[in-house]
Amino acid sequence: MGRLTAALDVTVTEELKQEGISRELVNRIQNIRKGKEFEVTDKINVRLSNHPFITNAVNNNLSYICAEILADSILLDNELKDGELALIDENEILIAISKV
Repeated sequence: MGRLTAALDVTVTEELKQEGISRELVNRIQNIRKGKEFEVTDKINVRLSNHPFITNAVNNNLSYICAEILADSILLDNELKDGELALIDENEILIAISKV
């Protein structure tokens, strides 16, 4: 039998990193929705603490995030004081959601 060698490029580009952050954010928001006992079809508005770790990920993947969580809007808020605390890659993000 012949041998086969495969080479993998394991470089994590900035784009891939932002996609991963977006998926983690979607997961945290979905868990908050469940905790608040929102219906699966409920549209929501989301406010996030404007943390430098998530800013580019949110801005560059906004339509994906909104579609996944059924959000009418996502606002990055420098003054957010209330909401649920989420930890994403050791970064504390405050998330507030409300039904539309």
